[in-house]
Amino acid sequence: MTDLPQDHAAAAGSSAALPPDATTVAAAYRELTAGAGLVDRSASGKLALTGAEARTFLTGQVTADVEALAPGTGTYAALLTPKGKIVADLRILHVGRSDEDVELLLLCERSGLQALFDHLRRHLVGYDVELHKRTLQLGLLSLVGPRADGVAGAAAAGLGAEEHASAASEVDGVAVRLVRTAAGVDVLPAGDDVDAVRDALVARGAVPVDDDAAEVLRVEAGRPRLHHEMDDSVMPAEAGIVERAVSFTKGCYVGQETVARLHWRGRPNRHLRGLRLDRAVPVGTVIVQDGRELGRVTTSVDSPAHGPIALALVRREVEPESTVVLRPGEGGPTSARVVALPFRHAGPGSTA
Repeated sequence: MTDLPQDHAAAAGSSAALPPDATTVAAAYRELTAGAGLVDRSASGKLALTGAEARTFLTGQVTADVEALAPGTGTYAALLTPKGKIVADLRILHVGRSDEDVELLLLCERSGLQALFDHLRRHLVGYDVELHKRTLQLGLLSLVGPRADGVAGAAAAGLGAEEHASAASEVDGVAVRLVRTAAGVDVLPAGDDVDAVRDALVARGAVPVDDDAAEVLRVEAGRPRLHHEMDDSVMPAEAGIVERAVSFTKGCYVGQETVARLHWRGRPNRHLRGLRLDRAVPVGTVIVQDGRELGRVTTSVDSPAHGPIALALVRREVEPESTVVLRPGEGGPTSARVVALPFRHAGPGSTA
C-alpha cells in the first residue's frame, strides 16, 4: 500500500527519471502541506472478501492479525513468499456491518493486484469465503493535507486519528466510504460516481494535484512503495514495515518462519534509509563507500522543503549521518548524507 499507497501504474512512466519540474511540484506541495490536495488514485487495486471465514482465511495469508478487526477498523499488511519476501502490500478494511456480516476491502498498488488476486484465489479452497474484484467498481480519491477533514465533511472528524478507521458517509448526497490515512482522508465512491464526488470535493476547496507531488511527501515520510523499495527480493524488516504490518502474536501465515526468526534472533542485511543529495540522481544510482557497493537509490525526488532527497536500500553497516558516494550513469560521482527516516514527521496522514 503506498504507504502515500499510490497507484504504481500512474507513476511508472517517471519512476526511473529525474524528479519532475520543480515549479509544478512546489505549487502542488503547498496544497498537500497547507491545504487539501486531491490525488485521484482510482486506478489502484481493490478486492473484497466476504463470508463467515473471511477474517480467518486472510489472517493465514498475510502478516497482520486480520482476525482481530472489528467493523470500521483496518490494518496494513504484506503478502509474502514462503521465504518471507514481499509480494504485495495492502490495506485491509473491515467494511461489514457486524462480526456476522463480514466484508474485507483490500486496497493495494495496481502493480501488486494480480499477484494478490491469484494467491488468494488459489488458497480459497475449503473456506466459506468469496473473492470479489472491486478495482472498477470503486474509486479512490485521496485528500491530503491539514484541511482534508474539513473538505471530506463532518463525518471525517468522527473517524478519529487511528489509521485505517473507516465509515460510510455522503458527499453532496452521494454515498462514499471515508478512510483515515496517515496524510488525511481517502474518499471511496462507487466507480460511476467518481467524477461527481471529485467535482464536489473541488467545490469544497480541494485542489487536484498529480502523483509526483504526493511522491515527495511519501519520501519525506520514509514510507516504502511496492516495486520501488519493496519487491520479492526484500523482507519486511529491510523495508521498515514490521512495526506497521507484522503481528508476532497471531497464528501461522505464509513466510512467517523466516520473518519471526529474523525478528527474534537476527537482524536484516539491509535497511531503508534516507539520502540528502548534493544534486538529483536517477533511480538505480549505485551507492558506494570506500569503494564498496552498498546499495542503490530506489526513489528520488526534489522536495521544496528539503531539496534533492532519496530513499535507498543500503547495507546495515551504513549508519545515519555517514557520507556515501553516488555513481549515476551520467554527470559524474556525487556525495550524499545518510539520514534516519522520516525526513520530517508526517502530518495527520500518508496512505499506507
